[in-house]
Amino acid sequence: MNIKSQKDFFSGLMFMSVGVAFAWGASNYTLGDGARMGPGYFPLMLGVLLAILGGVITFQALVVETVDGDKVGSFAWKPLILIILANVLFGVLLAGLPAIKLPAMGLIVAIYALTFVASAAGDDFKVKTCLILATVLAIGSYLAFIVLLKLQFPVWPAFITG
Repeated sequence: MNIKSQKDFFSGLMFMSVGVAFAWGASNYTLGDGARMGPGYFPLMLGVLLAILGGVITFQALVVETVDGDKVGSFAWKPLILIILANVLFGVLLAGLPAIKLPAMGLIVAIYALTFVASAAGDDFKVKTCLILATVLAIGSYLAFIVLLKLQFPVWPAFITG
């Protein structure tokens, strides 16, 4: 077996493993059928489609010739760590962390922190662009989750709202 594109080959394997894991996890729920879908129907179908997509990508990696073998490069540690950190920071700021007596900072502060930390993972970080993006995301999230869906979680830090 000659792998013609390492990137596609390993991406396909990853898609297949995640798809199989989702399909397997969905089998613990009631599936139903197309007319009356149960809670496991959508994750099962999504997992199956993802596994099929992974199979197609893996097959192409074995058949379609690439210029230099499309080698897998080194891990991009900075983006990986900053994106994970941004998501953890979002959760901590949104809900607070009672173990260290950090109060909930609310949705707006959490979105601004998430946007700034995640933007730092890219190659070109611009404060003005990041501020515009964070503002649009904060307004959109407020409208979607607080106004339209009427979800109950803090929007602003407790020391501001009292």
